Amino acid sequence: MNYILPCLSSSIPERLPLTITDNANLLKIIGSAAKAPSGHNTQPWKFIVSDSAVEIHPDFNMALPAVDGNNRELYISLGCAAENLCISANEMGFHTIFSIERTVQKTSFIRIRLSKGAEIKDPLSEQIERSQTNRSYYKHEIIPTEIIEQLKKNRTDKRIKVHLFHKNSAGFFILRDLVEEGNVVQMKDAAFKKELLGWIRFNKKDEMTFQDGLSYRVMGMPSSPAIIGKQIVKSFLKPDKQNRSDLPKINSSSHLALFTVRNNDPENWILHGRRLQRFLLETTKYGISHAWLNQPCEVEDVVIKLQLQMHLYAEYPALLLRIGYADPMPYSPRKDLMSIISWN
Repeated sequence: MNYILPCLSSSIPERLPLTITDNANLLKIIGSAAKAPSGHNTQPWKFIVSDSAVEIHPDFNMALPAVDGNNRELYISLGCAAENLCISANEMGFHTIFSIERTVQKTSFIRIRLSKGAEIKDPLSEQIERSQTNRSYYKHEIIPTEIIEQLKKNRTDKRIKVHLFHKNSAGFFILRDLVEEGNVVQMKDAAFKKELLGWIRFNKKDEMTFQDGLSYRVMGMPSSPAIIGKQIVKSFLKPDKQNRSDLPKINSSSHLALFTVRNNDPENWILHGRRLQRFLLETTKYGISHAWLNQPCEVEDVVIKLQLQMHLYAEYPALLLRIGYADPMPYSPRKDLMSIISWN
């Protein structure tokens, strides 16, 4: 089943082939898309450019089978990239039509058709460069109610919902306890810990070599040789130590944001990614930081508890964030664009 949706444009003129003069703008557009967030900063996307469209395909070489066995978070990241691409394309004078397609092997991917048109300004466009995942402790400041109400609004697809829980609410405490339970399961899983360690970049040389992963700077760690850094981090990958690290960070946040989907499939995950990215750009606009806190959505037994305790009988938990106010952190590295683009 294909979904065909306009990004921001309301009327789409006849598509015109893109020319060589458009290449510089296309690189900027795809560069904006590639700034989207992804689990462990794997950047699991490939961009294929034709004369009238950009396709975003999953790169399963960058998949996380231990923590994201069904590729839900991977496809959410593709949706985030697509939203950034649409916003940037509109800013540069391209009309856009977004659709979800399938290959002959039944793999879902995104196609964004482009045609020449007038510039369409999006107030969130300037936030693409600024948005970042901030894993630090927050400032214990509460986000004003009027901003929370604005963040709750869903302007894209009603199959995707966001639930926001104040730090003093019952829902907040339930989710915090479920994060603890998720940590206990994951920190006893050898495959999970091996996968996590494999994506940490312990020094500047590793960061520059791989251009992906969890940078030591972003995680607030000192630089160290990888062999030493792995041993140090490995000693902290235990349930009690992980919870002693996570719980103060959760408590320093203003709210928890739980995203749900109606159906747990790639199409809904991609649409979720589009909604999520607009949410992240809006929080950035308001000076609000965010960090992924997804353990309750990754451990199946905990997912079931979450659904029951939060009464989500017709919704599937897809992603959990903490949000609040924090000082900026270093930005995650990004791959060279030429390594993720193919020209058809």
